[in-house]
This record gives sequence, structure tokens and C-alpha cells, in this order.
Amino acid sequence: MAHVHVKILGLFRLDTGLRELHAQAGRVKDLYPVLLAKARELNPDTTITAADIDGCIVLVNGVQSKKGTRLAEGDEVYLMSPVCGG
Repeated sequence: MAHVHVKILGLFRLDTGLRELHAQAGRVKDLYPVLLAKARELNPDTTITAADIDGCIVLVNGVQSKKGTRLAEGDEVYLMSPVCGG
């Protein structure tokens, strides 16, 4: 498990109240329960789910990545909800 720095951007940041956190994880998907727990700690009534996190755009060290991407010590992970509109 690697110690990583997670930054939350976009609507996901607004919906959770989370800006960033430090966590231990082996893969991107291992961060999901940590993020959910922290979001619920800040706001017990949050409606954020693992599916919401799964829908986020993920960057690891500036490179678009998938939820199965392995993390290394010191990686920076960015999570951003996709934006749509017309």
C-alpha cells in the first residue's frame, strides 16, 4: 500500500466538501471507501455513493488513469466529476 495525496476537483468537491486528503491505497479503486468515509464524516447526510466516485475522471501524476491503476508511494491522484451541458 502506498501513501498518496488525493485532490478532489469540480462538482465532486462541492458535493462532498472534500478538497484533499492523504491516504494509503494499492490501486485507485482502493481510495473509494476512504473517500466515502471522509465525505460522510464531514456530512452524514451526503448522497455521494461509490458509483459517483467511479464516474469521476481520474488522473495519477497528471496522466488519465483507470480505477485499476496501481499506485506508488507519493503519487498524486486527482478526482474530478465529469461536466456536461449544452
